[in-house]
Amino acid sequence: MKEIRLGIACPMANEGEDAVRFVRETLAQCDGLARVQFFAVLDKATKDNSLDLLRVFAASEPRLVVVWAPENRSVVDAYVRGYREALAAGCDWILEIDAGFSHKPDDLPRFFDAMAQGYDCVFGSRFMRGSVLTDASLKRYIVSRGGTLLTNLLLGTQQTDMTSGFELFSRRALEMILEGGICSRAHFFQTEIKVFCRNLRIMEVPIHYSSPSPRLKGSAIAESFRELWHLRDRVRAGEV
Repeated sequence: MKEIRLGIACPMANEGEDAVRFVRETLAQCDGLARVQFFAVLDKATKDNSLDLLRVFAASEPRLVVVWAPENRSVVDAYVRGYREALAAGCDWILEIDAGFSHKPDDLPRFFDAMAQGYDCVFGSRFMRGSVLTDASLKRYIVSRGGTLLTNLLLGTQQTDMTSGFELFSRRALEMILEGGICSRAHFFQTEIKVFCRNLRIMEVPIHYSSPSPRLKGSAIAESFRELWHLRDRVRAGEV
């Protein structure tokens, strides 16, 4: 892995003091890679001092790139902006990770070890043996598990977690995803991405996950079902 250039795409908003701590702890798990760049993407959803804190930290931490993207219209825009920043920087691997410690930096070595075996994508799973899921409401658990089962049934995927957003891509895989066109404007895009990758060399690894919020709106669930049927139609039409 000494030649690997890693880009980390991480949307952030209202993290407060945890913003800098999260960046520091994530970078600490990346020793041994040739080059690491952490792209912290912030937009108008940020109402606290996270942006200022990160900019101050970036002055002494050259691996941190603070991306201010006020044009973002959804959380998907923030993720995609991070992807594109990493690709433009020439990164070989692109890691997607959520801030706020819902995803644990300590899990990163297992992603890197798996990717070094030649996989195109490594996906974190909350539901396989060795995973730890905390602070998740029963409703959120049922929706995530049910969404995974339904997607596997309708689209022929075989993963244990189709809605997680902790994942590592090769450059080729991420370019393919972006060329395919992400349609969802909400968190269903994580499922969409995994469907795009279903014919690549993929591996799942167990993760420790803490739900950032026990609330899950009914409108978000309804939107996910609509997007799932749309995605099924795209797959049947050979568009994906």
